[in-house]
Amino acid sequence: MTKNQVRGQVFDIKKFAIHDGPGIRTTVFLKGCPLSCLWCHNPESQSFEPELFFLPELCTNCGHCVSVCPNSCHQLINGVHVMDREKCTACGLCASECYAGALELVGRTWTVDEVLTEVLKDKAFYENSGGGMTISGGEPMSQFKFTKALLTAAKKKGLHNCLDSCGWAPFEKYAELFDVVDLFLWDYKATDSELHRELTGVPNERILENLARIDAAGKPTILRCPLVPGVNADDSHLHGLIRIARTLKHLQQIDLLPYHPLGKSKLERLGRENNQGAMSFVPPEQVEQWTAMVSAAVDVPVKHS
Repeated sequence: MTKNQVRGQVFDIKKFAIHDGPGIRTTVFLKGCPLSCLWCHNPESQSFEPELFFLPELCTNCGHCVSVCPNSCHQLINGVHVMDREKCTACGLCASECYAGALELVGRTWTVDEVLTEVLKDKAFYENSGGGMTISGGEPMSQFKFTKALLTAAKKKGLHNCLDSCGWAPFEKYAELFDVVDLFLWDYKATDSELHRELTGVPNERILENLARIDAAGKPTILRCPLVPGVNADDSHLHGLIRIARTLKHLQQIDLLPYHPLGKSKLERLGRENNQGAMSFVPPEQVEQWTAMVSAAVDVPVKHS
């Protein structure tokens, strides 16, 4: 199979990304993830299939989607747009016809060449800043053939590649990418394995074992640590993060990622129940305290978003 035949489900391509690895980068977001993190701020990334965002605040109740939908997903009831998601196949026709932007198809199939063409438009910025391409998600390893083909094609074009991963994949798959990944961005979500299972759906032993083996192979990493007050943001977790960081010989940096409630609005757009409850922004002074605590105990830069 040539790279032109390899296709993947992409839900976003973010230009001028500055928090997904060094320099100015383009981040390619793939759909599909084996985890279901309680605080996920990209819930549209969890499914492998295209999905439909509905933003009722933008809807003008014009009824055009009612007339074009082949499955009768949309109705006007007493002049108000109502959507039956059980009938929706995410064909995207309504979204393409919605002039108000109230309907948006999330996820479509791209070839490697199509993605790489988009990424290479900003190559000059990568070269001037030490940036490049980052593949994120979802979980890129869940679309392994596409991820490997895209990384390989980008490396042939001289790009610096980062892979942002939750760590839940066979180590052998990560090893296949060693020649085309320059830096691994590795999630560290909870120190206690049972808590990790409760918060994400899987335990953390495999994730930590993969991290240790990648480090032993000499591959550089950045630890990315979501911190959610009342969920995983406590001293025991931060001390666990410090212990892990001290064992890694090729760790480049630690990124602390305070919870952002962006996922709540996206859950509403997807028609899903809001399972993030009262979670809210973390006070800046708390973020600074966490950063100072970890910085004092490790020998690598500690940053926060």
